[in-house]
Amino acid sequence: MYSTINKKNGRSFARVLPALMAITIFSGCNKLDDVWQHHPGKPGSPSSFGSEVIEKWMNLQLRLMKNTTGVPNQAFSRHYAYSGIAAWESVAPGVAGSQQYTKKWNGLTGLPQASSNIKYYWPASVNASLAAINRSLFPNASAGDKASIDSLEQTLNENFLKTSPADRIKAAADFGKSVATAVYSWSETDGYKNASRAYTPPVGDGKWKPTPPTNAAASTPYWGENRTVVIGSLTNAAAPAPLAYSTDPGSPFYLMVKKVHDASQTLTQQQKDMAIFWRDVPGVTSPGHWVSVLLQTLQSKKTSLAKAALAYALSGAAVNDALIGCFQAKYTYNLVRPITYIRDVIGDAGWNSYLNTPPHPEYPSAHSSLSAGAAVVLQSLFPEVHSIVDHTYDYMGFAPRSYNDFHSIAIEAGISRLYAGIHYQPSIDAGLVQGKKAAENILKASLPSNFTIE
Repeated sequence: MYSTINKKNGRSFARVLPALMAITIFSGCNKLDDVWQHHPGKPGSPSSFGSEVIEKWMNLQLRLMKNTTGVPNQAFSRHYAYSGIAAWESVAPGVAGSQQYTKKWNGLTGLPQASSNIKYYWPASVNASLAAINRSLFPNASAGDKASIDSLEQTLNENFLKTSPADRIKAAADFGKSVATAVYSWSETDGYKNASRAYTPPVGDGKWKPTPPTNAAASTPYWGENRTVVIGSLTNAAAPAPLAYSTDPGSPFYLMVKKVHDASQTLTQQQKDMAIFWRDVPGVTSPGHWVSVLLQTLQSKKTSLAKAALAYALSGAAVNDALIGCFQAKYTYNLVRPITYIRDVIGDAGWNSYLNTPPHPEYPSAHSSLSAGAAVVLQSLFPEVHSIVDHTYDYMGFAPRSYNDFHSIAIEAGISRLYAGIHYQPSIDAGLVQGKKAAENILKASLPSNFTIE
């Protein structure tokens, strides 16, 4: 568990990750919890309900992510982001001052207008919205999984009818479905369909090339051209150029790669466990891992429906947009992976990374980028959380891992990739900073001006 590892490795984390220590969080009196502590809203408002409906849909979405094949790992960031936005927009009209929030969805049009003459039952709106958006985002789900979507929607509606009139439930459901339709139509124009078009990687010293054992072609080389979901999320968030390539044994580049090689020779069981825990495929995927972290947070905090929807939307936006920025850099610099350099330059011809190397360039670390993005948002929205036990992979027989806060989770997700043998430390650091900046831009763009990032 991280709490055990932290005693041994905490100081080393602090030394090797100075950039992440600059991650800023909300502080002072202007916190969402001051407005939405549990759910004290007006009767009938989204703030007056708990988050159970969203929790159930997140749990099913994790199953859908785990079971879906043929989708690149990072591409599940779209499922996370658009589902969260659909959830939020399906309740936003009922949240006091909601016009102050999430004002900068990038190109989203056609959202339905809620009627001032209808008293919506907001859990039914979220239920219909998440059912519809998941049907659309997972068109190739198995028959069993599609049946589970139908079953969950129906079961929740039946429960709603026990406490609210049928006409109110129907009005809310119709509104939620129309929100999902608008969000999905928007999602289909973000560029993801063009991310895998023909690509010839550059050739030269220090450039990425397909890696053993599969020697697969470059994956989603144009993912970085996708439209972000928040306007301005990547402003001043680009990763700087990596270290200059060199084969000189005394050069910073050689020593950087040697650190990966040296670590691979002395991996402890704790380090192996960390690498496996953050492998994520097979598993719930890397974006899905953060859906799971959010789900567990909502369950432990007994959050309101309104706050849960906003957390879902903003954390998903951070994961999605940070990964777009990450892939922009990956295919700008096309940096060689450790396995290639260690075999060809250091001369360990039979060396293999502990985990298989993903089929795309090395710099920066995508795990670090998406994790820092999610962590900044969640730490901002849940600053009082100082103990997190991650049970994401209990179903695989892995021991749960414990953390002091969301930032600690991001740090571990990043360093796990060095132990996995697939990333250099500077690439981890750069990913953490890049994801952090993207998330900060999203929070500044999406939250009211009276929130202060210090």
